[in-house]
Amino acid sequence: MTLRQKQSLFVELCGHLIARAYATGFELTWGEAYRTPEQAALNAAKGIGIKNSLHCLRLALDFNLFKDGMWLRNSEDFETLGFYWEGLHPLCRWGGRFDDGNHFSLEHGGRK
Repeated sequence: MTLRQKQSLFVELCGHLIARAYATGFELTWGEAYRTPEQAALNAAKGIGIKNSLHCLRLALDFNLFKDGMWLRNSEDFETLGFYWEGLHPLCRWGGRFDDGNHFSLEHGGRK
């Protein structure tokens, strides 16, 4: 599958994730989606990300999660959605597996 095909698949799968979140009583706002290579390098230098982030390839998205008006910040709060995400496609990766619960991505070139 080409990068462009994966990008389209990622958008489609994010639609399913968003629908699932709302169907189960959650609300979402956008977190970080696209990240420039320069921003990824700055984040990596600060120890808060990796230089070759999938955000730079438009294959990762961070969501802010809310329930009953409360902002849920812990990785565990995303667990239900994370498990659902992982079941959508063999390439789906959830950041809760590496303490970044609001991160949802599509594996590419061995990166998650």
